[in-house]
Amino acid sequence: MEKIQNKMSLETKNLAVHRDGRGWLAEIFKPEIVGIKFGQVNITTAHPGVCKANHYHKKKNEWYCVIKGKMKLVLKDMKTGEMQEAIFGEDELKLVRIKAGIAHGFKNIGNDMLYLLYYVDTPYNPKNPDTYPVELIK
Repeated sequence: MEKIQNKMSLETKNLAVHRDGRGWLAEIFKPEIVGIKFGQVNITTAHPGVCKANHYHKKKNEWYCVIKGKMKLVLKDMKTGEMQEAIFGEDELKLVRIKAGIAHGFKNIGNDMLYLLYYVDTPYNPKNPDTYPVELIK
């Protein structure tokens, strides 16, 4: 994984996109890419202008991939208070890793519905959600 800007060690990976006349395919969550045991894969959508997430995890790591639309991602290191922002979109598929202890929130900054595919290394447990709210983006 490549690091962006050196802040908080934000890690991304350029994804190979295989295109033909039928459409495209990108392999995103393979053990060789994320390098860990399997957790849980989710997809979420956001209408234009809508913000989501605005939380952090003490133990869970997440990987985001925007598959349709454009998103502004805001991060905050909960230990140092350091902040970082980045833009991700369908025009250049990237996988971004969000480490435990890094608060994250995102906003759909496009004109159409945002589709975000994401992986969490630990399946959701309602008895111990490991999700702590933080307002980062409105």
